[in-house]
Amino acid sequence: MKQMQNQMLRLLFLGVLLSSVTVTSLYSQDGDVTKGKALFNANCAACHQLDKKMTGPALRYVEKRLYDDEGLDRAWLNAWIRNSSSLIKSGDVYANKIYNEYNGAAMTAYPQFSDQDISNILAYTAQDKTVPAVAAVAAVSSQSSAQDSDFSKILILSALAILFSLLALGLFLVNKTLRRFAVANKVEIREVTKSPSLWKAFVKNQFLMLLCAIFFLLSSAYFVYGYLSQIGVDQGYEPIQPIHYSHKIHAGQNGIDCKYCHSSARVSKHSGIPSLNVCMNCHKSIYEVAESTATEEYSKEFYDAEIQKLYKAVGWDDAEQKYTGNTKPVKWIRIHNLPDFAYFNHSQHVTVAGIECQTCHGPVEEMEIMYQHSPLTMGWCINCHRETSVKVEDNGYYEKIHEALSKKYGVEKLTAAQMGGLECGKCHY
Repeated sequence: MKQMQNQMLRLLFLGVLLSSVTVTSLYSQDGDVTKGKALFNANCAACHQLDKKMTGPALRYVEKRLYDDEGLDRAWLNAWIRNSSSLIKSGDVYANKIYNEYNGAAMTAYPQFSDQDISNILAYTAQDKTVPAVAAVAAVSSQSSAQDSDFSKILILSALAILFSLLALGLFLVNKTLRRFAVANKVEIREVTKSPSLWKAFVKNQFLMLLCAIFFLLSSAYFVYGYLSQIGVDQGYEPIQPIHYSHKIHAGQNGIDCKYCHSSARVSKHSGIPSLNVCMNCHKSIYEVAESTATEEYSKEFYDAEIQKLYKAVGWDDAEQKYTGNTKPVKWIRIHNLPDFAYFNHSQHVTVAGIECQTCHGPVEEMEIMYQHSPLTMGWCINCHRETSVKVEDNGYYEKIHEALSKKYGVEKLTAAQMGGLECGKCHY
């Protein structure tokens, strides 16, 4: 009997111990944070952030919050992650509450996730938020650099003040010495006979007058021609847009194809100004820039404020993750502008000829602020047509005309000029 009592006490103690371990391990890091981060970024980051509501709720401490507020354990989370629709249809109260709160947005099912995969993701979401060390270092370095800059300014100003003081003293002493010399040594001033007027001699010489007149007319014509030839040439034009858009970040660092935003360049005469909805394809999820993006000239706060301008223009409520309908048109400033009498077709060059955007627009991927890289003059276009060989390999558009013209000119490759690219009617209609 005594042995049975001891055995029952042991079992009771073991049960209490197991229950306490279950509760305490609910929030423990029983998963791999590194693997969890990789899984989160690959599968969850499109709709979730750790600290911000997006298409779905913020997920930092999600397991702890669900247990403390709703009494839901890891088993419920596993069921929700693997098949949320099934859990909703089962009538689960909290599942239907979340489904209705987020306007019926269905969560993607992940039946392929193992228990360990889910543990890894939850371990990643249970990490405490840390302030990037880079920001702290940058703040300290900026403060020290500011102090160094102030000290340098004071040092330079002090040196300049001493220099001007010495210069003023030197001028005073030189002036005083010259005055003494003038008083001690009086010099007799003699009247100098004036020479004949050079102007009168020049006017009397008709040959010199003719040469000067010809030189004046030719030089005037040269400068007038140079001035008139620059009218309408806006090379280097770099206006400030109402919303700052960095091609360096988008096309350079992030490698976004130019034709993703300027999609009409592939099929239309015009490249077009992208709709702000194209921007929102990414910026519904990207509400701030990375710390590494900031520079001395453009801080992270500056870029984040420009994203807020975009939200205001399209009427996007970032907190509620929905459109309000209160839109505000953006008055973009056009940079590249050809005269009305000049015809240019983007699709002919981009799609048919296969010319890269950088050929005309310069190193766009390096431009923080977009500017006109090329002169876009008639001479510039003609030189390009004379020098550029048309891409005819595997290009059915040029198959027949290439066969005929290659025999005519006796060449294997044809330039745009040889294919009629210098005819006036090609660009002027």
